[in-house]
Amino acid sequence: MTGKPRVLVTGAGGFIGHHLARHLAGLGHWVRGVDLRVPEFEPSPAHEFEVLDLRRWEHCLAATEAVDEVYSLAANMGGIGFIESHKAEIMHDNVLINAHMLEAARQSGVRRFLFSSSACVYPQHLQRVAAVTPLKEEDAYPADPEDGYGWEKLFSERLCRHYAEDYGLETRVVRFHNIYGPLGTYEGGREKSPAAICRKVALAVDGGEIEVWGDGNQARSYCYVDDCVEGIVRLMRSRYRDPLNVGTDRLVTVNELVDLVARIAGKTIRRRHDLSKPQGVRGRNSDNARLRSVLGWEPRIAWEDGLERTYRWIQGQLRAQGRIAVRARDASVA
Repeated sequence: MTGKPRVLVTGAGGFIGHHLARHLAGLGHWVRGVDLRVPEFEPSPAHEFEVLDLRRWEHCLAATEAVDEVYSLAANMGGIGFIESHKAEIMHDNVLINAHMLEAARQSGVRRFLFSSSACVYPQHLQRVAAVTPLKEEDAYPADPEDGYGWEKLFSERLCRHYAEDYGLETRVVRFHNIYGPLGTYEGGREKSPAAICRKVALAVDGGEIEVWGDGNQARSYCYVDDCVEGIVRLMRSRYRDPLNVGTDRLVTVNELVDLVARIAGKTIRRRHDLSKPQGVRGRNSDNARLRSVLGWEPRIAWEDGLERTYRWIQGQLRAQGRIAVRARDASVA
């Protein structure tokens, strides 16, 4: 034992949770990972990994046994198509997970509890233009979050606050802004836009066409997963108790995303816009003033660098499946 806190990462079979478990283990923590499934792309770095259903109370008690800190990332979620068509399922599952995990943490004597929230908590009327004003933490109220997923996240943020007030459980709340990177889902309906675009471009022929949801002028800021994990750990170690944005403050349109992935791939790609598909809010960007003030830090990995790493990883996955061939110009990066 190193004397460092023993930690639990829920959602450790998923994208951010897997990266977080690896980072914490690398820092010398003993890590228990919990999820409904083991990680898809590589073995878990956790010292102990349990397949548990955190919608069930007894599984939450088992998960929190003999740990000092909980990083609560488990959630039923996905890309915009999924969260707009599974609202009841998302709210039902995630409220059960979060309420059970907070109470189990309290009963198990956990000292600190970090809840992974989302920029989806911010009012929709503040996100109606692509050139959106960056969203400050206090903008979440008066409340008008994204229907379904956003309401669940905002409710769970509030539940963390009351567990801190009523029971003295040290809670931390991080609001993620569009996290992307390798080892994440890239097809099947739950993938986010960077992964979906990387997959489509990788599968397209040079000079070909890909489908883009909406007109492509909707804008987001994107945060690379390594920066996300660094921000999570820094927030957990801090004394800051209110919700905090973790994201970048650089706006990128979906059309710009497609063009950058095409350049990385060395392809000419045409866009076919499908205006019938869901596209979410028109613009969303992170105000990082409080992040810089509280943590003395903000994400550092450039969008171009992070996206190239993501594209190369997804390209490698598709190539290993025999779905794309190695071209001469790719040989040096294969």
